[in-house]
Amino acid sequence: MSSPGSGIFSGFTKLCKGLTVILIGGHIVVRLLPSSVIYLALIPARTIPFGWNLITAGYIEQSLHGVVVSVIGLLFMGKLLEPIWGSKEFLKFIFIVNFLTSVCVFTTAIALYYITREENYLYMPLSGFHGVLAGFLVGIKQIVPDQELSLLKIKAKWLPSLILLISIAISFFTPDSATYLPTLIFGAYMGWIYLRYFQRKPEAKHRGDPSEDFAFSTFFPEFLRPIIDPIASMFHRMLCGKSEASTNAQGYTVGGAPLIGSDPIEASRRRERGARALEERLAAERLAAGKNSEEPQIDESDNV
Repeated sequence: MSSPGSGIFSGFTKLCKGLTVILIGGHIVVRLLPSSVIYLALIPARTIPFGWNLITAGYIEQSLHGVVVSVIGLLFMGKLLEPIWGSKEFLKFIFIVNFLTSVCVFTTAIALYYITREENYLYMPLSGFHGVLAGFLVGIKQIVPDQELSLLKIKAKWLPSLILLISIAISFFTPDSATYLPTLIFGAYMGWIYLRYFQRKPEAKHRGDPSEDFAFSTFFPEFLRPIIDPIASMFHRMLCGKSEASTNAQGYTVGGAPLIGSDPIEASRRRERGARALEERLAAERLAAGKNSEEPQIDESDNV
């Protein structure tokens, strides 16, 4: 007989289950063969010639609590994101965000070494899936920004900002913050960069999500946005060759014609699809839980 809460733990995709096996398998490998960390984790001093660790590091969890959090986060967030993005795009997102996050962490570690001359930055083994999880939170912010989380009493659009704020606060009290904080920050940022500028959408001819609701400044409180927007526009020019202001003024046009899906209507449709997908999953889980709770009552009546 199924348990009443089985609906919550059903519906996980095959891809997410496969990636879960990789995460658990990677953890078992480094537990049984501790020396394998040298070859699989990101150790900046050994990245050359072990360049593959820019890819493998993201799938290696060195601690038990790390693999538990990564598996739970992958299964539940993947349950929402993969059906909306598609399996191919979901896997592409994971690969790109993981690789770019590792490159940024590697560059940061080298820079910190030259600034501080502390060799710890060169030989500290860095790994974990939490960078991709931070990117998933950005994806949830994009798809269902106004969905309120009953437990936290906040909207989904604030999840990435909240997690990063908590992580930064904790870093002041933990000596090993360098092992997780840069990965979280760069994971969230690379996830936003990819979704904002490069993700392909079947319903649109352009890449990315140029809507104002997904601008970089939306990660910050309202009173900070006048400060953040000019800084963000500098990076926008680097990526797109034009400022945020001119882009917004032109309404994302090419030759005077608006890009398909670049207006608020497309952003609204995307949010509606995300909210509808989430509601359907919640409804299915409640239905499954209701059926499972009725089964014991039916059995008892039959016995009587």
